[in-house]
Amino acid sequence: MSTTPVVDLRDVHVVHKSRTGKLFRPDRVHAVNGVNISVSKGETLGLVGESGCGKSTLARVMVGLQPVTSGEVRFKGEQMKLNAAGRKKLGRAVSVVFQDPATALNPRMIVRDTLLDPFKVHGVLEPSERENRVKELLDLVGLPQSALDVLPRQISGGQRQRVAIARALALDPDVIIADEPTSALDVSVRAQVLNLLSDLKDQLGLGLVFISHDINTVRYISDRMAVMLAGQIVETGQADQIFANPTHEYTRTLLSAVPSLL
Repeated sequence: MSTTPVVDLRDVHVVHKSRTGKLFRPDRVHAVNGVNISVSKGETLGLVGESGCGKSTLARVMVGLQPVTSGEVRFKGEQMKLNAAGRKKLGRAVSVVFQDPATALNPRMIVRDTLLDPFKVHGVLEPSERENRVKELLDLVGLPQSALDVLPRQISGGQRQRVAIARALALDPDVIIADEPTSALDVSVRAQVLNLLSDLKDQLGLGLVFISHDINTVRYISDRMAVMLAGQIVETGQADQIFANPTHEYTRTLLSAVPSLL
């Protein structure tokens, strides 16, 4: 595991203006409130909390899609400037797997074009090398080569999510951020996707940020865990340690609320 975090957030705040309130004095929503968190290659960080607590906003900050109101976003030890060049650099090193593969994939693009797209955007590899890399990606995520020539609607939800994972792996990222990647899938498919993510992390030495509202699922896949409530990290530590001895009342509430592993 690398000693220098790939992404390191320091006292990050994200404040959104609300549509409520007066015209010149709108209400403000503190989506992320003073968060300090980091992720390194070779580890899985689980981020857990209820809907609306700021998990997805924090994920967007990590990948450079959400500007911060205050605080620092550091990339491999250096403060990140989220201009066009900075976002492109961060986008090569940090990839995202979204919650619903049905909306994350372009319905008009066959799988081959979906997987070729990152190489075209970043100008990586020659055309023949891109084709070979796309075939390797399908092998990595356990899909047959025949899947290259189908549209997303022609394959199952679990297969679509595997395509989304393959796309996230295309540019050999240091970290993958998986934002509730199993919540839109059937229960029988969830364990397969979780095991795939865990195996890829070990095989490729990736860092993985796994976001979920289900604390038992987070425990299943994570080395380290952070519990989020109302925009703040209220508890963090090794996953087994938090399960054995939770110190925050909200963590204990989460543990008592979810009876199943998946």
